[in-house]
Amino acid sequence: MKAALINGSPKQENSASAVIVDELKSILHEDMRLTEYSFREPVVTMERMREMSECDVWIFAFPLYVDSIPSHLLSCLMQLEDYLTELEDKEITVYTVVNCGFYEARQNAPALDIMKNWCRKCGLIWGIGVGVGGGGMLPMLREIPSGRGPRKRLSRALAELADDIKSRTAAPDLMVKPGIPRFLYKIAAEMGWRQQIKKNGKDVKDLSIMV
Repeated sequence: MKAALINGSPKQENSASAVIVDELKSILHEDMRLTEYSFREPVVTMERMREMSECDVWIFAFPLYVDSIPSHLLSCLMQLEDYLTELEDKEITVYTVVNCGFYEARQNAPALDIMKNWCRKCGLIWGIGVGVGGGGMLPMLREIPSGRGPRKRLSRALAELADDIKSRTAAPDLMVKPGIPRFLYKIAAEMGWRQQIKKNGKDVKDLSIMV
């Protein structure tokens, strides 16, 4: 079985989507022929669309942007839609993992609904969607082995997703909250923006200054 692993993050490196793609790749590589695609630009070449159309499964991983899909990726989906309408006998199953900076994984639900509607319009088969909360911390967890510590919940969900992908089955969406308590996630997030303030020569109190 051939599968396209599609990273829809606009970041060239250190993206949460890349962490998700890498873990899925490590699970699926022995059972499927995988081809990775990076959708960082708002254009998909005809050659790439032809290659993808020969796959049995498409697996998208991307960040949530304003409760929706990143604009560059949306442009790519529109181009794929135009291409797919000309194809007959499309038997492509789509699986999607959306991550967000919110602690609550359910914030990803609107983006997953958009992907479901897109599949319906393109004549593709919807498999399952996974919403991941606390996506901002995933790049910092790269060195932690899969299935351990803060990565345990995510790894369990991706393993379940991989089983569905291998059998090309559909299932209800999964929502995965971060593997650390909410208060620790909040502290870590605040540390991040405090460091950014200092790097820019400012102080935390400057945020309260009215201009």
